Amino acid sequence: MSKKLVIKVTAGADAPERCSQAFTVAAVAVASGVEVSLWLTGESSWFALPGRAVKFELPHAAPLPELLASLLAAGRVTLCTQCAARRGIEPGDTLPGVRIAGAQVFVSEIMADGVQALVY
Repeated sequence: MSKKLVIKVTAGADAPERCSQAFTVAAVAVASGVEVSLWLTGESSWFALPGRAVKFELPHAAPLPELLASLLAAGRVTLCTQCAARRGIEPGDTLPGVRIAGAQVFVSEIMADGVQALVY
């Protein structure tokens, strides 16, 4: 059975510690060889756009752009369809490698064998 971790992050700059924790856990899991799928929802949706992660600051935390880059390189990053629409984010607006998908895809990911899911 393969190991897969699905993380749904709802927090952004509005709750920086929760946001940073989600990205940190996801990046550490990827570095440990775990298959990771990070879902950007709510205020974290903005991090699907170029230049947004560099504006995020949290003392004593790993830089968000580096965490996001590692996830885009070795994991999967998905932007919630409805969250994107509410913010006027179109598929061509996102960072390369970010897909836009909805609840059906999220449910299929979390219901697969060997999957652990976390929500931040």
